[in-house]
Amino acid sequence: MATRRQGREWAIQLLFELDLNPGEVETVLARFFETYPADARTRAFTEAAVRGVMAHREALDGLLRQYARNWDLRRMGVIERNVLRLGLYELRYCGAIPPAVVINEAVDIAKYFSMTESGKFVNGILDRARKELGAAGRVPGASAS
Repeated sequence: MATRRQGREWAIQLLFELDLNPGEVETVLARFFETYPADARTRAFTEAAVRGVMAHREALDGLLRQYARNWDLRRMGVIERNVLRLGLYELRYCGAIPPAVVINEAVDIAKYFSMTESGKFVNGILDRARKELGAAGRVPGASAS
């Protein structure tokens, strides 16, 4: 049985693909899960994360610009940009996931897919977002599967 960590790693891979090769989210998801079968729970978590990030991408990019002061989104690495989008999505829209878990997972995934320094970068931005968003910045009733 896969874990939420696996679901997040898959979500980053899918968001990476959609960032570099924009396409239909449903087509990309279907093709991915044909290649990488998953249990229903992990698949639902991954799909919800990808759909959520893509549905709120403009707003998330606005938050990212706000919290990543002096960084142009195009200058960020694709991995870091998408890890931050997913982290901001979970901080903002997934109230059932504790902020410390969101940040820890994002840092670990950034280090895994990119480099150690990426973890520090991701941590700094998501921690700033956590402090500034706080509980008031979370969308009531929103949650991850």
